[in-house]
Amino acid sequence: MKIVFMGTPDFAAGILEALYEAEYDIAAVVTQPDRPRGRKGEPVPSDVKKCALAHGTRVLQPVKIREPEAVKELEKIGADLFVVAAFGQILPKEILEMPRLGCINVHASLLPKYRGAAPIQQAILDGETETGVTIMQMAEGLDTGDILSRMVYPISEEETGGSLFEALTEVGAKLLITTIPLLEEGNIFPIPQDDSQSSYVKMLKKEDGRLDFSQSATALFNRVRGLDPWPGAFTTWKGKQLKIWRATALQEKASGMAPGSVFAAGKEGIDVVCGEGMLRIRELQMEGKKRMSAADFLLGRPMEKGEQLG
Repeated sequence: MKIVFMGTPDFAAGILEALYEAEYDIAAVVTQPDRPRGRKGEPVPSDVKKCALAHGTRVLQPVKIREPEAVKELEKIGADLFVVAAFGQILPKEILEMPRLGCINVHASLLPKYRGAAPIQQAILDGETETGVTIMQMAEGLDTGDILSRMVYPISEEETGGSLFEALTEVGAKLLITTIPLLEEGNIFPIPQDDSQSSYVKMLKKEDGRLDFSQSATALFNRVRGLDPWPGAFTTWKGKQLKIWRATALQEKASGMAPGSVFAAGKEGIDVVCGEGMLRIRELQMEGKKRMSAADFLLGRPMEKGEQLG
């Protein structure tokens, strides 16, 4: 079977690596153009491109996949299947219908919930106790195709966006390798998605990490872990940004104190008043400084009860 793989970030690179390990014939890899990063703004290849080049695979990087030249280039390959994972562009109908077995997508949520750009982080932000990976037969639209297979993964209270990302990469890789043979043999019966149960998640921005202490402690706890490592949860203190890396939601009430007020600060952490309950900050990072425990932070920067964050 000849496969064309389309993807861009590290999640997709993990899926691509699984295809190589299973010894599939990867005829070409399609990924986004190199993007400028870092202080110098130099173009950096995607994780998928790095993986493909390491295996000596041809790489295509069209600015727009629907451009006539890109479509013709894909058609020349004569692939049996297109595998897509976090590619970042919507495929037009002519590409969707090009391979013999169509195009399948490895999506990191239990569709139809969490269609869109950041399903992994959003599941934690919403306090979900489980998520998973869905492989779907792609159709026109955003994550709307029929479901071919899915695998559920439990979300623990210690899970972060980063750890869940790694876990679902492994889940997705295993699911894909078991799904492709069934698809080729015709032993899969696609299940249409229930659009009434769908939800869409937007692409994350840095500002999404700002903590709003008028929200509940539970919501802020989920935001801290869901947005770790990027964009990271943060607030401000004395005019400087304060990143919050680890926290705990407390249900204790602090009557008469405004949200964002420091209720207590000590060895256990920094307890901040929220709309409901309190957020105990356990690990944090002052702007321009290293990441450290709350206890170590307070040794050089004491906080008094009533001081305001945010």
